[in-house]
Amino acid sequence: MFQNKVVVITGGAGGIGKVICEEFTKAGAKVCVIDIAENPFFVGDIGEEETLERFAAKVIAQYGHVDCLINNAPPLFKGIDSCTWEEFNYALRVGVSAPYRLTQLFLPHFAPGASIVNISSSRDRMSQAQSESYTAAKGGISALTHALAVSLSGKVRVNSISPGWIDTAGTLYDGADAAQHPAGRVGTPLDIANMVLFLCSEQAGFITGENICIDGGMTKQMIYHADCGWTYQQ
Repeated sequence: MFQNKVVVITGGAGGIGKVICEEFTKAGAKVCVIDIAENPFFVGDIGEEETLERFAAKVIAQYGHVDCLINNAPPLFKGIDSCTWEEFNYALRVGVSAPYRLTQLFLPHFAPGASIVNISSSRDRMSQAQSESYTAAKGGISALTHALAVSLSGKVRVNSISPGWIDTAGTLYDGADAAQHPAGRVGTPLDIANMVLFLCSEQAGFITGENICIDGGMTKQMIYHADCGWTYQQ
């Protein structure tokens, strides 16, 4: 399905991003990764514009076009009590500004039928305390998704995925951790990768501007004090 397609993935050296890379590679794609961790294509910090420009130039010089852009790199996770001005803005650069800038850089080079998938989070609609930098960035990328979908109408389809609890360490969760999910289990990176590949495929040709929450149903489950054994402690 993706034979010789050029797929760009940020944050592809580990976690969800690594599994996305593996699945595209299995499907025959040419995968271009940028990550601060070691990887076969490009090591660099997407929070720096000059790094993005060098990365994009390498992709185009090597392949000439882009079929899929997957903005996956996670922003800094810190809260109002500890996150500095510089750290908060860095989180936004990684989580929102970098996807925007990469889209600009690749805009003249997107192939017909191209697709962008942004990895947001279920935190774009709900929060824990002390999560402001991450949550703000994820909310921003969700909104940027539908704005880009309209601006790039007829050129590139743009969608986002909001994962819930996704275990990236291969831990077997049972008991309450699993049972609190209406789906009955904690998610895996493959749950996200499968949707990424679908959204980039011709089968999703009528889907753009959409956000798909993959969280085992947790954001749909209402929680009240003393319901299902939960108690609220102040």
